[in-house]
Amino acid sequence: MNRRGLGGQIYGHLRLFSALGVRYAGGAPGEKKAPAAPRASGAAAEAVAHEAAAGDAAGTETLEAIRADLGDCRRCALAATRNRIVFGAGNPHAALMLVGEAPGSAEDAQGIPFVGKAGQLLTRILQAIDLGREDVYICNILKCRPPGNRNPQPEEIAACSGFLRRQIAAVRPRIICALGAFGVQTLLGTTESIGRLRGRVIDYGGIELVATYHPAYLLRNPVEKRKVWDDMRLVRDRLRSP
Repeated sequence: MNRRGLGGQIYGHLRLFSALGVRYAGGAPGEKKAPAAPRASGAAAEAVAHEAAAGDAAGTETLEAIRADLGDCRRCALAATRNRIVFGAGNPHAALMLVGEAPGSAEDAQGIPFVGKAGQLLTRILQAIDLGREDVYICNILKCRPPGNRNPQPEEIAACSGFLRRQIAAVRPRIICALGAFGVQTLLGTTESIGRLRGRVIDYGGIELVATYHPAYLLRNPVEKRKVWDDMRLVRDRLRSP
């Protein structure tokens, strides 16, 4: 690699460090390689593949058609407490799809995912790897805000999961970045901690999946920003690979 190419890579690294507030960029002493990449559970992978195959058979389903089918959803109790459904936003043909947990208060008010403080941090993180929100597709496991931002309940996940799978099949991303423990555990059908799932590429029904900490978690635990830098560097490198 010539000096200009190397300099460009270093500059990109520093931009991401700056966005995350990282002040130290050295390698961790005694750092170990991540264990072999796991795979999504059979049920999760098969569901995604089934949705994609169904889209192929009928002509790929559009996000607009999925949103119309969702309608003024009353499929679970969250309909009684929400203000707005937060379906998703961004590029309908994005190479990178980001999946969070559920809308918060700002998202519930505006009907757009990741627009609060955590969303503002996510925007800066994306900019640091040369992406804008218009370049990616962003959605959540749940389409409605749980009261008090509590954890989603099984019946709420069940009501939304089919729509999420259809969104993934419609967008057909190269990479899914799962934001937060709940998001990645729901996608993969596992109880394994995000600390063990992050830092590697996971096969998700033929789509590469990378898990990282949720931006809201980073706001409370800035010490973990270095790990998010590593994860987003992995996402960036996979997007740039042939």
